[in-house]
Amino acid sequence: MSAQEQTVIQQTKNWVEQIVIGLNLCPFASRPFQNNHIEYTVNSGDSTEQHLHQLAECFTRLDASAEIETSLLIYPDAYQSFDNYLQLLDLANHLLEDMDYAGSYQIASFHPDYCFEGSTEDDASNFSNRSPYPMLHLIRESGLEKAIANYPDVEQIPDNNIKKLREIGYQEMQKKLKKLTAK
Repeated sequence: MSAQEQTVIQQTKNWVEQIVIGLNLCPFASRPFQNNHIEYTVNSGDSTEQHLHQLAECFTRLDASAEIETSLLIYPDAYQSFDNYLQLLDLANHLLEDMDYAGSYQIASFHPDYCFEGSTEDDASNFSNRSPYPMLHLIRESGLEKAIANYPDVEQIPDNNIKKLREIGYQEMQKKLKKLTAK
């Protein structure tokens, strides 16, 4: 693994720990993080075809190892445009269906410029899906179902996140995210 890949992975781990877990944006993230059951893959290559091949390989690795609970595929050098990233996400979801993994895995999406439909770019609530780099998050459905079954008011998570992030504010969240990738 190159020094750059190690840096990208460490920055991503810091984001998971400080933002996702630290702000309790996802109450299900702490256990796999603490147990080291998250796979981090820095995707290389410059074509979407290569990235989809790497995604297919990730599904295979998840099938082969029950210890990997969730996987983050990180694209530090690609999909800087949110619109281009959304095209990758669409193709990734088609691949999930084509490989008959719907119901086994789901894909969550994160991007530095993530913007929910109907919101403005400077709405702090977008930070629930903003990350240091474009990435796809592969989640085992079975693990998610168990976590949801043991969590009260799961449907309140998005509303709680919106409220919390808006209280923190756009400028402060932008600083927190930028700090993670500062050299």
